Amino acid sequence: MLVSCRRLLTALLQAQKWPFQPSRNMRLVQFQAPHLMGPHLGLESGNGGGVINLNAFDPTLPKTMVEFLEQGEATLSVARRALAAQLPVLPRSEVTFLAPVTRPDKVVCVGMNYVDHCKEQNIPVPKEPIIFSKFASSIVGPYDEVILPPLSQEVDWEVELAVIIGRKGKHIKATDAMAHVAGFTVAHDVSARDWQMRRNGKQWLLGKTFDTFCPLGPALVTKDSIADPHNLKIYCRVNGEVVQSSNTNQMVFKTEELIAWVSQFVTLYPGDVILTGTPPGVGVFRKPPVFLKKGDEVQCEIEELGVIINKVV
Repeated sequence: MLVSCRRLLTALLQAQKWPFQPSRNMRLVQFQAPHLMGPHLGLESGNGGGVINLNAFDPTLPKTMVEFLEQGEATLSVARRALAAQLPVLPRSEVTFLAPVTRPDKVVCVGMNYVDHCKEQNIPVPKEPIIFSKFASSIVGPYDEVILPPLSQEVDWEVELAVIIGRKGKHIKATDAMAHVAGFTVAHDVSARDWQMRRNGKQWLLGKTFDTFCPLGPALVTKDSIADPHNLKIYCRVNGEVVQSSNTNQMVFKTEELIAWVSQFVTLYPGDVILTGTPPGVGVFRKPPVFLKKGDEVQCEIEELGVIINKVV
């Protein structure tokens, strides 16, 4: 009964046209620059472009994304005005990109959420979302280094679409879920497979939450800037070689269903991050298994959202 109800809900959600027609390219970032004190909020001027300093445009704006999202439409309207104005752009070479969200209340993760990833493991598609988490301390910026922990010999890659919550909610209906979404970004769910699969009683948390194990970025792309988040090409490359290549249309549980499911258990807050699962091609299921080593470079890319590049050290 549960399965048939879920399939009906999925069909209804997919039958609805994606309600947000891309009307602008709002790419919110957190950044630092040598001439500025501390982190600032900005707008990335197109995928791979320079940065417009939102705090210079309006000094009353908060300087962190979580505070920005907490203020809702009031701050978003300022960002829209800044986007429409002809403002000076800081060259990309002069800024340091931080993760678009830092210190969120929670980082929620979803396991086995791609049909093709389930096939890769020869396991049935889950009947309900498999939820775990990372600590917020694992978050780093889109171009920061991933540090191999001395405790693990089996560090693996996972490209993921990340949802960023924009409005507080509990017991959210799937049909109302998108009203609680601020936007989307690219995530790298770095995973220590030895700790995930064999140690710590096979609880996944420790294997997923070493420091630097959650690069995010480069920008929070608002939901109204994306044609359809559930039809985006998604890739991971290690040292230039494509190791994961799929599409977010392979997700078992879409954003709306995940928010409805998770919000039955916990309150979602502005800035909360939901990693929605990874497609096939991870290192642990290769024959023989392949793991990251010092000097590797991992690129995680999602169509319309951008690319994050992390050197392994």
